[in-house]
Amino acid sequence: MHFYHLLMSMKRPQGRGLELARKHIASCISEIDYIRKCSEFLRANAHGISEQNLDNTTASGCQPIGFDASLNCRLSAPTPPRSIKIHSWEKALEYFMKLLQDLDVVCSYSLDPSLEAALLFVVKFQKSRPDLVARAHLQLLLVQDGKLYGRDPMFSMITGAAGLPGVTENYDFQKNEFMVQLGQLVINLLKILCTNAAWQRRKLGKMLQDWHVTYVQLEMTLKGEFEEASKTSNNKKICFKIYQHILAWVEEQTYWIAFRFLNLGFELELYSVHDYCMVYWYIYVVLIKLTEKKHLRMAMSSDSAKKKTKKKRDSFKDGEIDYQIPAAVMFLQSQIYLAEGLSMMFAALRNECRIVPLQSPFNTEHEIFIQQFELLQKACVPDHISYVSFKESTMHANFSTLAICDYFKEAQRIAKEVKSSFANDPDTMAELRRVEQVAERNSIALNVCQAGALDPKLKISFTFCHHPFYATAIVKRS
Repeated sequence: MHFYHLLMSMKRPQGRGLELARKHIASCISEIDYIRKCSEFLRANAHGISEQNLDNTTASGCQPIGFDASLNCRLSAPTPPRSIKIHSWEKALEYFMKLLQDLDVVCSYSLDPSLEAALLFVVKFQKSRPDLVARAHLQLLLVQDGKLYGRDPMFSMITGAAGLPGVTENYDFQKNEFMVQLGQLVINLLKILCTNAAWQRRKLGKMLQDWHVTYVQLEMTLKGEFEEASKTSNNKKICFKIYQHILAWVEEQTYWIAFRFLNLGFELELYSVHDYCMVYWYIYVVLIKLTEKKHLRMAMSSDSAKKKTKKKRDSFKDGEIDYQIPAAVMFLQSQIYLAEGLSMMFAALRNECRIVPLQSPFNTEHEIFIQQFELLQKACVPDHISYVSFKESTMHANFSTLAICDYFKEAQRIAKEVKSSFANDPDTMAELRRVEQVAERNSIALNVCQAGALDPKLKISFTFCHHPFYATAIVKRS
């Protein structure tokens, strides 16, 4: 009964039932604890139960009465034959405990009226590998009636994310068909991020083309607005400025989606060791664009804020303004160096024959490149990137040049410097520590490989023990 009321409370509009849902979650957890104690009593009093039967689906270990495990399989719609494994009693209790914990995380979300915060929350939530039920309820919470949490219009969320808070209903261009289309793309993105990793990656790759097309259409609209703004009212000039901010945000978001798409390939184990060189190289070029667009968008937002307070700060001269690189941009720069370092390390291993080249009768390296990045290439993410540019960037890599430009030391240095800026952000701090660990160990491995360049007994392997998608090199003597 508590579980039913929990689900009903979570379905209430605009997150109004979340506090009540958490109370029902606490009641469900206490009931599961009580069920566990009862199961020990039932097993102690059950007759004829051997140790082998303790993995059955009832608390006592006895066979269930009046229940057929294949019933759902027989009644389901026509589907390919598949085996359905019924959870044991203990596994079922563990499943419900995990489900309740995931639902509690959803219910404890603060409903931050920020699109960026909502996207980051979903990505963080997915790291715990939640069940379909929890993911579905998160999606229902995030998107209701085409609004964020059922209360905040998507146009307001987009302008806020683009650094234009408070600029909403006063301008007619929010009714522009391309702006409406952009709002729908954001809704679809939130829904896709709530799906399982395989489905998510597939849909993200396909929606990149929609983001690119929308960007091109908005850019054409912006040019038209610019021509009008040059000869009409001040109101048109404000619209032009808003378009500029939104365009910058759309570009940044497109590269964020591409970065997420590439990272999911590691989670799904879609890449082999022979693919790592091109994958890290592509991550490197995507991160460069993402950093560039984020820095541009943040600079535009900062300029807008400065203009609003210009009268209060007349005593400061323009030359005295400190254009410091934002911490979020430096955080991405550390990952750029790490991705570039890994790409060049794999290229050096390939060029110096430390890794046996892929001998496949079916695919050449060029064909593998197309297969891995076809969806990104179709969406022109980034522009002018091809297999030829990948080969030109990596064909001369070797350990002697890597030692001169130690990308890993740079990544480690930036990660250390930027830590103080994220003292109140435990998730980013944890990510920086992971980046720092990978960079430090790879720098050591690089030095060992250079020192033992002529040693045939020196073997190098890679593991993901410190980070889910940045590999750590391990050098051993065989």
